Amino acid sequence: MEPGELRIYLGAAPGVGKTLAMLNEAHRRMGRGCDVVAAVVETHGRDRTAAALVGIEMVAPLEIAYRGVVVPELNVEAVLARKPDLVLVDELAHTNTPGSRHVKRWQDVMELLDAGIDVVSTVNVQHLESLNDVVRQITGATQRETVPDSVVRGAAQVELVDVTPEALRRRMSHGNIYAADKVDAALSNYFRLGNLTALRELALLWTADQVDAALVKYRNDNRITDTWEARERVLVAVTGGPESETLVRRASRIASRSSAELMVLHVVRGDGLSGVSAPQMGAVRTLAAALGASMHSVVGEDVPTTLLEFARGANATQLVIGTSRRSRAARILDEGIGAAVVQNSGKIDVHMVTHDERARGWRLQVGRGSRRVLSWIAAILVPCVATGLLTVLDSRLDSTGESALFFMVVLCVALLGGVAPAALSALIAGFLLNFFFTAPRYSLTVAEPENFVVTVVLLLVAVAVAGLVDAAASRTREARYASREAELLTLFAGSVLRGADLDALLEKVRETYGQRAVLLVEESTGVTVGAVGEKSATEADTRIEAPGGDFTMLLVGPRTRARDRRVLAAVANQAAGLVRQARLSEEASRATVLAEADVLRRALLSAVSHDLRTPLAAVKAASSSLRSTDVEFSAEDTAELLATIDESADQLTSLVGNLLDSSRLQAGVVRPALAPVYVEDAVQRALIGTAASIGTAGSAGTVHVDVGDTQVLADAGLLERVLANLVDNSVRHAAGSTIRIGATVLGDRASITVADSGPGIPRGSEKTMFDAFQRLGDRNTTVGVGLGLSVVRGFVEAMGGGVDASDTPGGGLTITVDLQAAP
Repeated sequence: MEPGELRIYLGAAPGVGKTLAMLNEAHRRMGRGCDVVAAVVETHGRDRTAAALVGIEMVAPLEIAYRGVVVPELNVEAVLARKPDLVLVDELAHTNTPGSRHVKRWQDVMELLDAGIDVVSTVNVQHLESLNDVVRQITGATQRETVPDSVVRGAAQVELVDVTPEALRRRMSHGNIYAADKVDAALSNYFRLGNLTALRELALLWTADQVDAALVKYRNDNRITDTWEARERVLVAVTGGPESETLVRRASRIASRSSAELMVLHVVRGDGLSGVSAPQMGAVRTLAAALGASMHSVVGEDVPTTLLEFARGANATQLVIGTSRRSRAARILDEGIGAAVVQNSGKIDVHMVTHDERARGWRLQVGRGSRRVLSWIAAILVPCVATGLLTVLDSRLDSTGESALFFMVVLCVALLGGVAPAALSALIAGFLLNFFFTAPRYSLTVAEPENFVVTVVLLLVAVAVAGLVDAAASRTREARYASREAELLTLFAGSVLRGADLDALLEKVRETYGQRAVLLVEESTGVTVGAVGEKSATEADTRIEAPGGDFTMLLVGPRTRARDRRVLAAVANQAAGLVRQARLSEEASRATVLAEADVLRRALLSAVSHDLRTPLAAVKAASSSLRSTDVEFSAEDTAELLATIDESADQLTSLVGNLLDSSRLQAGVVRPALAPVYVEDAVQRALIGTAASIGTAGSAGTVHVDVGDTQVLADAGLLERVLANLVDNSVRHAAGSTIRIGATVLGDRASITVADSGPGIPRGSEKTMFDAFQRLGDRNTTVGVGLGLSVVRGFVEAMGGGVDASDTPGGGLTITVDLQAAP
């Protein structure tokens, strides 16, 4: 069965019109004869949204009863049985009520897609997993409901529903998004102009990246190498020389004028012509990071070809390179990299940037292949030219001078390298010298022994000099290859030192060597512990075994040369080291947890050694007195002793309860069952449980509750314990003051506040007051061990919320509990 297609309407904030756009799309599909049903559509009381829903068939929701509340959820079974062409599912990031088919709504959607049903859904940018921390930093609100980016990126279509921040605030002011009594609070908090502008930019950038990824995939699938100027990208090529920073800054200015992406490329070569300087490359990397540019390194012997291939693969529209550092005379014989790039750039615009290092008179460099060809040509032509010159000067030179000139000819040819060309040159020179300039002339007869000796000496000198030149050239090549290996090792080691993880290191290998995929496989288990790319390990073209044989790095793509294997082996060892380091870190974390548990246990025993004995001693003394037959107690005395026993028992119950709760939190076994809970019900149950402590607050001690009909998504039992501990804390530390409990809802979040008018806490203690065994200077150890607020924080975080403390206006302490509002 072909899977269904997912279409998502993405918005920057609530109220931009995602649900309305989804419903309009449904009506368009229905007009074309498509079978459309609505499984979940949240109108939020908005008239236009409700009107757009008219005429669309609704699938009855699945009603789940949980802790006395009936919650409607997506009925997956009913949709599968109905089998429509298209189903509407609002709020993709929604967390389902416990007892549902799946934990998250997006998992329900995945099942519908697998059944071949197309789905249209909605999601806000703040619910994307990758942007969750950024949104929290901008808005100050933590989004507990998230959806993996891979789910949204996997959609067939992602459409951005955009509206300006000013227009959205106007909608809010007109009451088109929230009820009138919530508008002012929303506009002054989450819907501030700065928040909405930042969220809009996040949505636009995320969508642009999605479009860019789709374009790259299309180009790769269709093997398109021509540059498409859909988005400006500026690529600057650097060598690491003194001019590199000038080029990067110039390219940054070019990119900023068109809001283009800036990329810096360094081609690593092994022939010594790239002007590589490792310290200066470090400065270039630092500058690139400061300017927001991405840094790339690739291996290539032919710089122009490598540079242009990378530019076309990255879809760069502009290329920035420096002017040649060669002298004018050198450029006559070799046009240089810049001229070759300009000639073959095609649709890519090339910027030639001048710099202070231009035309510094680089010496002429001749490649190894060119040198060999030149040696053979010189071996034939140079002796002939020397013969012609001696023919003119024959009358003025004797045999000694003529022999010396031929010695110079042979040396010149030998210095070009190559034993065979040098030997040929010596033989030709000896033949020409004997034929034209020694008696008998114009004859091959060797009349004098010294003529034969001269020819032999020419041959020996030519072979010896050429051999020395070849040996020196070989040593030079080895030094250049060693320099290249050192630079590559520096590149990969630098990535590790800068905090790159395993996948980042493998991605650097893939990019540097032009591979399609790189994988790291553990030999003992055959498990792939790291991979970049889409190919499987069975299709690997190159296998690099890490030292020790525990891991193997597999490369899918062009085969690497033998001299690159040593570098890749070192990188494989680094990758294996990252894996071992991660595993050691996990073991260290487990050891840390055990150590912390041991510290907690010792601290617990120390803290309760007195606090358990005090109420027990009071119980024992009171009960012993009542059982005593020596003393006759009045009714009032008996009632007082019984009250002491009752109060001490309550203290023990509270203490043991907090100890057990703290142990559960430390062990990580708290599993809240979330469901809609009325805050008023939880407050009433909490007050009943703390009635005794409230009664001891004095005649002026009162509790004022104003929570309305607020509902939160919470565990009823845990929420009751949270509120009971907060009220008990206020009663004990702010005796006689008025305690106010309130609740408000803002968007999809709800806040519960417990405020008193007592002495408050020292400034700067807002965070530490929630630590275990923390009394903030309280010396009365008969009232607990300082675990109450620690338990509060643990329970609230377990329910997906947060808790913080602040000063009450006019004096006192206010503790705010932030939880997910019930649907």
